[in-house]
Amino acid sequence: MTGIVWNRAWDREEGESRVRSLFTRTFGAGQLPDGVWSAPGRINLIGEHTDYNGGSCLPFALPHRTYVALRRREDDLVQLSSGQEDGLWTARLSEVGPVGTSGEVSGWGAYVVGVAWALREAGHDVPGFDAVVDSCVPYGAGLSSSAALEAAFAVALGDASDDAARAALTAACVRAENEIAGAPTGGMDQSAALRSTAGHALLLDCTTWAARQVPFAPGAHEPAGEVLVIDTKAPHQLVDGQYAARRAACEDAARTLGVATLSEVTSLPDALAQLPDDTARRRVRHVVTEIARVDEVVGLLSSGGDLPAVGRVLVAGHESLRDDYEVTVPELDVAVEAAVDAGAFGARMVGGGFGGSVIALVPAGSAVDVAAHVAAVFAARGFAAPAFLLAEPSDAAS
Repeated sequence: MTGIVWNRAWDREEGESRVRSLFTRTFGAGQLPDGVWSAPGRINLIGEHTDYNGGSCLPFALPHRTYVALRRREDDLVQLSSGQEDGLWTARLSEVGPVGTSGEVSGWGAYVVGVAWALREAGHDVPGFDAVVDSCVPYGAGLSSSAALEAAFAVALGDASDDAARAALTAACVRAENEIAGAPTGGMDQSAALRSTAGHALLLDCTTWAARQVPFAPGAHEPAGEVLVIDTKAPHQLVDGQYAARRAACEDAARTLGVATLSEVTSLPDALAQLPDDTARRRVRHVVTEIARVDEVVGLLSSGGDLPAVGRVLVAGHESLRDDYEVTVPELDVAVEAAVDAGAFGARMVGGGFGGSVIALVPAGSAVDVAAHVAAVFAARGFAAPAFLLAEPSDAAS
């Protein structure tokens, strides 16, 4: 539809061609990479802010991917170029260290050298490398562009031969983001990028990091559906302190309750009675009820996939994120309301919050009409024009 922006996913041939060409332009005619690797962004069907609380979540990989062309070097120099950034980013792996140390690095390359640093810390022999990156994962939309970047380099530099190896790569990516890039994410994003399977959502236990594939093909259900993602264009940042504050509040509450993580809470009323203030009670209530919502959606999908019922759970999750966890912004709330008004089975914000995207489960064939209504409501409210994409559960990094 005219005037609506759709973020298109590249096919593998286009993505690989882009980075091979960029590699040659960056490093000189006749210069070729050792190979090309890629990893997807992710959308989370349900289970927000549960990962660092030891709970469960249900993400799946997007068809939108980040592509990497890489050539190993004989020394420890890293040289990086990106289709989304200007200039050549460089560092020496021997000099890279965690945030707050003399080896602290800044910029987008921190996510990349962080993966190499974490693999080295785990005992892997990782040399320097020349690499280029290009991506169709929307940046700043809450769709884990950073995890896609990390995961693409993880499979380029490490062992991705089976799920156990991929779980180890996930751990390295989490260390990279937490310790080198300085963003306190919990592990769901990296797991989705590295361990997803097409046609499935990934049921992830964030205490044990065990994963189970849950069939999810919206178009095959009755009534059939599709997943519309609404990028609200509200700025999305995880390093501005708000995400860290929510995580710290949950850790404080767990200590008060005498549990390792909030996933161990067995009686919500008893837990709430022990907490010292209303803010703590609301944070805990969101986490405990969100874990229950994950179980509910898995049950619905496993028993035939009642998409209208799943949609109602998504709306309940958004209301909890809005009222108890307080991580929404007006653009997110309006997008959810407008999508449901236009006929969506349900919708909710995704990601860390404070901007980013909304996932809407809509009847098959209705995505364009729902998008048009959301765009019209945004224009009437004076918000920036949103962008849209269709999310089909896709494969992991390779």
